[in-house]
Amino acid sequence: MALSDLQIKKLVPRKARFEVSDGQGLSIRIMPTGTKTWVFRYMIDGTARRMTLGPYPTIPLSEARELHAKAMQEVERGIDPGIKQQEAKAVRKAAPTVADLLDEYWDMELKATPSGKARKRMVERDALPAWGKRKAVTITRRDAVLLVDTVRERAPIMANRLQGVLVRMFNFAAERGILEHSPLTGMKKKPEKACTRVLTNEEIKLLWQALDLDNMTMDIYRVSKLALKTILLTGQRPGEVCGMAWGEIDSTGFWNIPAERTKSREAQRVPLTDMALEVIAQARIYSGEEGRFVFRSSHKDNEPMTAHALSRAIARHWQELGFSAKWTPHDLRRTLRTRLAEIGIDDVVAERVLGHKLQGIMAVYNRHGYDAEKRQALDQWAKKLRQIVGVEELDQGKIFHLNMRTG
Repeated sequence: MALSDLQIKKLVPRKARFEVSDGQGLSIRIMPTGTKTWVFRYMIDGTARRMTLGPYPTIPLSEARELHAKAMQEVERGIDPGIKQQEAKAVRKAAPTVADLLDEYWDMELKATPSGKARKRMVERDALPAWGKRKAVTITRRDAVLLVDTVRERAPIMANRLQGVLVRMFNFAAERGILEHSPLTGMKKKPEKACTRVLTNEEIKLLWQALDLDNMTMDIYRVSKLALKTILLTGQRPGEVCGMAWGEIDSTGFWNIPAERTKSREAQRVPLTDMALEVIAQARIYSGEEGRFVFRSSHKDNEPMTAHALSRAIARHWQELGFSAKWTPHDLRRTLRTRLAEIGIDDVVAERVLGHKLQGIMAVYNRHGYDAEKRQALDQWAKKLRQIVGVEELDQGKIFHLNMRTG
């Protein structure tokens, strides 16, 4: 029987891959990872052949049937659609479009970087509408300048970020032999004003009250509130906090961020104070018993929320809280770093709390982990934060350590 969209959506992965037929050689293949792909099986010149039509839901059922019908017609005319597909792919590889270049850049390099997804989205949003179907070899320096200028009119800092990823992508193209030379080599960015926003005590108090789960002053996803609190309590990057997994938290009260999730590409051990563990324990209600991530997405099953979602929430609501100036989730990290200095924490320890690499000769010879020093620093910050927001010390803080062990 022919498939329906509802049936396809209900197909769940098994331990081994399997296929479900739509008829006449068209089927959908489901991998153990949950990936669904359209496949066409056919016979030509007495030989069984198979070709991939594309992923679902990127290619919906209706489009898969159209591709299948065209492939069937080619088989009837004696043309092997699979070989034709391979030849077309070879042509694209020899002279890829900008969209093809982005795909190759993603597969070979970008996806392995902590901010890879965000940078890919940037190119997809701002460059592909104008350049996507153009051959990469046709893009000129002038094209890039005009594109970046257009983005700069609405978002100056984002324009610099876009320029950075485009310069690297076209350098990558030159390294891979797609281009002789990158047309963007030497393209300079506009100067940026360094961010200096640090929340005052009064602003921290306003924010903490708004982040109370029962306070609807800032009507945002409750898990977003808990993630923002965690940034302020730990000083880690918004993206690192959003991607926090339960498996990264050990029984000794440390959050172990793997190297592939940090900007420095070094693993980071973050001491979790009782105050931080209390916040994280609250997130268990929303992540579910089987959930992998502490701060679960509000609309994607078993996926973490994104730093972009946090930024969007703050951009919409900061004025409602009584703030006189804009701020971002990353400013909470800067606020913690500034307050560590104010309460007398040594600069080296404070930098290690934030996950910054030591500089110069210290980076080579000083391999101390600073775990004890980082815990002392964050304990002092938690004590200061309690004074600022007017929250009493926990009498049974160890309960939350127990929760993390058994959660």
